[in-house]
Amino acid sequence: MMEKSLISRLKEFLAEKIVESANPSKRRIFIKVLPENLPDTIQILKEKTGFTHLSTITGVDKGETFEILYHFANKIAVLTVRTEVPAGKPEIKTITKIIPGAILYERELQDMFGIKVMEIPDPRPLILPDGWPEGNYPLRKNWKYQRPEEIIPGGGK
Repeated sequence: MMEKSLISRLKEFLAEKIVESANPSKRRIFIKVLPENLPDTIQILKEKTGFTHLSTITGVDKGETFEILYHFANKIAVLTVRTEVPAGKPEIKTITKIIPGAILYERELQDMFGIKVMEIPDPRPLILPDGWPEGNYPLRKNWKYQRPEEIIPGGGK
């Protein structure tokens, strides 16, 4: 029942920012916000509700949009803040000024989905190797793996 109280507090602090909310199971809360409201939402969560532990950031290719999920945890519940950006212009503002550890997850979003994280302090690739072809994002639905040409040292192809 503590999560019901938490949901009430979330709605009180974030009323105009929440587009959708759900409590599908005990200790599990989902809220959806517009991308432009994400940094303010994260700031309010940190200051007013004690959600300071960012477990991870994940992404989902939904075809026309990318859904970005920010997973937080505290003693009461696990909270996922969801937002969507258009596939034609996949951009989101960084939250590293609020949660510095988010930088690793944001760099992963850039590498794997091609979602540009605006104002990220270090935009270098995190996961993909040097020389990875630009515009190839392994977690997009339309990505196709192409095996590199095999070269045998001292021999033919």
